[in-house]
Amino acid sequence: MHKITTRIFLFLKKETVLCIAAVLSAISAFLVPPSGEYLEYMDWRVLALLFGLMLVVKGLQSIGLFQYLGTKLLTHTRTARQLCLLLTALCFFSAMLITNDVALITFVPFSVMVLTMANEKRLLISVVVLQTIAANLGSMLTPIGNPQNLYLYSTFSIPMQTFLLEMLPLTLLSFFLLLLCILLLPNENIQIKAPETFPAPNRFRLICYLLLFLVALGCVMRLLSWPVMLAVLILFVLILDRKLFCSVDYFLLLTVVCFFLFIGNMERIPAVSELMRKFIQGRELLLSIAFSQCISNMPAAILLSGFTEKARPILYGVNIGGLGTLIASLASVISFRIYGADKDASKGRYLKVFTLYNLVFLAILSAAAALLLKFT
Repeated sequence: MHKITTRIFLFLKKETVLCIAAVLSAISAFLVPPSGEYLEYMDWRVLALLFGLMLVVKGLQSIGLFQYLGTKLLTHTRTARQLCLLLTALCFFSAMLITNDVALITFVPFSVMVLTMANEKRLLISVVVLQTIAANLGSMLTPIGNPQNLYLYSTFSIPMQTFLLEMLPLTLLSFFLLLLCILLLPNENIQIKAPETFPAPNRFRLICYLLLFLVALGCVMRLLSWPVMLAVLILFVLILDRKLFCSVDYFLLLTVVCFFLFIGNMERIPAVSELMRKFIQGRELLLSIAFSQCISNMPAAILLSGFTEKARPILYGVNIGGLGTLIASLASVISFRIYGADKDASKGRYLKVFTLYNLVFLAILSAAAALLLKFT
């Protein structure tokens, strides 16, 4: 019994957002009895894209592509500041294509290893915090950078060019702020030998996964239908490496489904729907940021998008809202857990540094977003 209780507690702790979403959807089911209309709540295209992109990116990760590229870049690193810039930039730019979660899962452990080899572990907390911010903010540029972008891009049918242009100013400002933070770090010379534990990826598998990534990207750009994309990806992954199906984050998909059910039911209750619309109208940016701090940015995007037609302030809010608290973005939780597993980890100091950096970035980018919405 004790083991079962412990497992339940650990699950609730790890998947808090999923549990909240499940409770909300269950409560809403009492107000709107289950029926065939529940299936209409689901955005099957978003769910298929999330699943497909996770599958392909896990494939690229499994062949060691990202670590291999990282070690190649290390050969040009001569100072501690250059090293910090490289490790942060890897997260910032890779997150645009492989999502913020995967960027951190890949490069935070890589950073722990490299900083240990360079005898610069004193910089570990600053680097991991900056990597976390970089992954969260770099990912906002593209529709495939994070789940909330993919959802909003699909739900509001935003053209690709429009999406990129609207997110570019905040992305550029974010990178400039990251550069300023890195300039405050020490700049002494270091000697580091690039790790030899990451061989070049298998060429055949690399080509296959890159082609599958293009298939998924074709669906994102609305050149392919989601059933075609899903069929192609599942068929080829079954042939290449069926174990990848076990690495997909099904709890994330289930969380999205639960929020779809909750929002769908709320929209069918006229009094609640009208109240939510009045409450959200004109406050989309502020509420997107605020809700992200409590339930994380993906659920906040789903929640607010059901009661407004204004995509841009929500898009700004849920991406900027990934800053702030540790749970504002699930990617931040991932990097904290990876750092916490290090034998020399100081979790208390990490949280202090994390909170300080995040609040500064949050304040500046929130002001910038408000100005962009007002004058453009």
